[in-house]
Amino acid sequence: MVGKNASFARAPNMQEDLTRSPSYTVTCEDYVHVVEFSPFSSGSHASLLAYGGNQYVVVGTCLFQEEDVEVEGVQFNVLRAFHHDLRVDALAWSPESRLDRIPTIRFCTAAADRKLRLLTSDLQDRHEVKVMEGHTSYINHLVFEPTEGKQIASVSDDHTCRLWDLDGNETAVLRLRSPGLSVCWHSQEVFKLMVAEKKGTIRFYDLVTQQAILSLDCGHSGPLMSADWCLANTIKVGAVVGNDWLIWDITRSSYPQEKRPAHKDKARLFRWSTANENLFATTGCPGKISSQVFIHHLGHPQPVMIGSSLVGSGLSWHRTLPLCVVGGDRKLCFWMTEM
Repeated sequence: MVGKNASFARAPNMQEDLTRSPSYTVTCEDYVHVVEFSPFSSGSHASLLAYGGNQYVVVGTCLFQEEDVEVEGVQFNVLRAFHHDLRVDALAWSPESRLDRIPTIRFCTAAADRKLRLLTSDLQDRHEVKVMEGHTSYINHLVFEPTEGKQIASVSDDHTCRLWDLDGNETAVLRLRSPGLSVCWHSQEVFKLMVAEKKGTIRFYDLVTQQAILSLDCGHSGPLMSADWCLANTIKVGAVVGNDWLIWDITRSSYPQEKRPAHKDKARLFRWSTANENLFATTGCPGKISSQVFIHHLGHPQPVMIGSSLVGSGLSWHRTLPLCVVGGDRKLCFWMTEM
């Protein structure tokens, strides 16, 4: 499947110079509700990407023309489609997913039945699903421990962050003061976990003592919808609250260093680029027709690029390229930006 190069869409407003059609698109069979690039090396040239929706998850590889001169646009190869009992609401990749040596695909999903599902496949005969139960309300986000992938953390509207082993055992419960919206694991210091709560507090936990060691405050009235820890430079944390994006330097203050309005229709997701510590993206809540993705560069007061996706859903950055993806109605939309 080949995507088209970026073209400038004319919008009759001040943002017209920034509004761009996707750099590449990939056609899908169904509505895409979540999409995630693996943040880990796949052991091959291509990146692993998973997308999911109503009762399915598709796992494939992506290779872009920026990585391989023989590719025109994007080359997307489906590795496997997995049946999923109900709609996928969140998905996280395991660092154990690799395509070299003995191919292994492992990821975990969350769905509206308040269960996590750990899926493992060798892309041939072996295919296992382990169901993990314990949350008593909607699960908003989950993440694997990034060095070995032997633990999973999940946050929920039930005011908890729960840790699980790969056998499905709940190994710890962190009690929160409001719904947990985002959870991030430090990429080197595996005993540090960041948990963002809806009422606007972001806490860092020491998993040995299971105590909070630092907290950040939005100082803001609107609900926090999403937060992310910049793994390229872990003193930076970002979030979207109400219509605004906020950035903290955790060495300087518990209050944000920078705060700017972004989306007219309430912001939904915040994600740091893994390729550049000054690049991040935010999405608006899906409107009646389209959802906007804004790409921001720290130091620029305005977004450096605006993309629009029909009923857009999900947001993820490529591991090494300044490229992000949003899901939509039977397609994936990719935007490439400058470093």
